[in-house]
Amino acid sequence: MRLRTSILLFLTFLVKAGSGQLVTEKIRTLPGSYTMVAIDNLESIYLLSTNNQLKKLNENGDSVAVYNNVKKLGQPSLLDVSNPLRVLLYYRNFATLVMLDRLLTPVNSIDLRRQQIFNAEAVGLSYDGKIWLYDNMENVLKKIDDKGSILSRTPDFRQLFNETPAPQQIIDRNKQVYIYDSARGIYTFDYYGAYKGKIAITHWRNLRITDKYIYGNDNDRFYRYTLYSLKFEEWPIPGPLKNKQQYIFEEGFLYTLDAAGISIYSCRF
Repeated sequence: MRLRTSILLFLTFLVKAGSGQLVTEKIRTLPGSYTMVAIDNLESIYLLSTNNQLKKLNENGDSVAVYNNVKKLGQPSLLDVSNPLRVLLYYRNFATLVMLDRLLTPVNSIDLRRQQIFNAEAVGLSYDGKIWLYDNMENVLKKIDDKGSILSRTPDFRQLFNETPAPQQIIDRNKQVYIYDSARGIYTFDYYGAYKGKIAITHWRNLRITDKYIYGNDNDRFYRYTLYSLKFEEWPIPGPLKNKQQYIFEEGFLYTLDAAGISIYSCRF
C-alpha cells in the first residue's frame, strides 16, 4: 500500500522531443472546485472558487488571505497577480476593476464607464502599479492610474496595422508590453506606446511570459519560446496531463487546474 501511494504521489512522465526531454513529477494536489488559478513571482498561489471566493496560499499551501466581497460583481474575467503587492481583478461584464493589496484587502475600484470606456476586452497590470487596457471602441492601448485617469495612449491601431488586432491579453514584462491576439500574434510595445514588433505565436492557450520564456499549449502539445535566442521547443502533453482547464509554467514547476482541484508538478526540460 505504501509503495502504491508513493507511485501515485510521484508519478513521472518523460516526453521526448527534438529539443530534449520534458520530465514532470507530481508533488501534490490541492482539492477543491476552482474556476481560475494564478501564481505570483513569490510562488504564492491564488485560487478563485466556483462561489467566487479568492484565496491566497503561500508556497507551503497554507492560506494567508481571503477575499469574499463577490456578491455585487460576480465572477471576474481576469486575475492578474504579476505584482504581489497589487492584485488586480477585472469584471468585464461590469467594466469594473478592483485592486487588492497583498492581504487581498480592497484598495480601490474603477468603473471604466465613468471614463467613457465601455468595451475593454484585455486588461493587465503595469510594472509601476498602474493599469494597461485596450479600448476596443477606440482601438487604442491606454494606461490609466488608480483613479481611472488616462496617463498615456497609443495611436489608433487601425492606422498602425493593416489588420487591426483584437487583443485578449496584456502582459507587462521585461520592460515591454505584450499584447496577445491569438489569431494574429503577440504585438510588443515599449512603455511609451511605441510599436516594437510582432512575435509570430498564434493559437496558443494559457499564454505566460516570464523573464526568459513564453509558454503556451494547444490540445496536444506544450510550447516554449526563448525570448532572446528565438528558440522554439515543443513537447507532447502526456496522457494523464491532457484536457486540463488551465496550465501554468513557473520556474521549475507546472500547475494544472481540473475538476479535482490544483495539481502541482516539478518540471524539468
